[in-house]
Amino acid sequence: MSHREGIRELYLASYQRLVLQLYPVTGELGEAQEVVQEAFVKLLAAPSQLSGLSNPEAWLRTVAVNLTRTRRRRGRVLQRLLGRVGAGSTDVPGASPDHVALMSALRALPAGQREAIALHYLADLPITEVAELLQVSVGTVKSRLSRGRTALVGLLGEHPTNDDLERTHSNPRRSARHV
Repeated sequence: MSHREGIRELYLASYQRLVLQLYPVTGELGEAQEVVQEAFVKLLAAPSQLSGLSNPEAWLRTVAVNLTRTRRRRGRVLQRLLGRVGAGSTDVPGASPDHVALMSALRALPAGQREAIALHYLADLPITEVAELLQVSVGTVKSRLSRGRTALVGLLGEHPTNDDLERTHSNPRRSARHV
């Protein structure tokens, strides 16, 4: 199989999952789709790189998170220049009211807390992997998760349990080890 065929198969197998994982990180569905597509474009630019990756999906997720951070920094500069703050839509066709409420609440959190919650609870990454991906300590991730959950209590009006986070994301791979 050629590198391009391998990338095509990887795209078909993981694009939607990556978009769902990045949506809470970006706060906007369109932006999540764009950063995941950009990550695949980076892989297409050097297709031979695919054979050297032990976990191509994790590499794509890392690239997409880094692209999100870059876009966020550039967006803040642009917003200051324009003198206004844009607000993206949290509406996703077919999304449950719980999912829409959770996405709205996540958008209100500081970026670090939103990223940690999205990657740990919604992308199902262990805390150590979240720390590595975000380039922060494990303690920082734990702190962001705790503060984010506390903030979500106020934003959602009830205590969001791990089950609530899982149910709105519908991730069948979740196990008790992450709770």
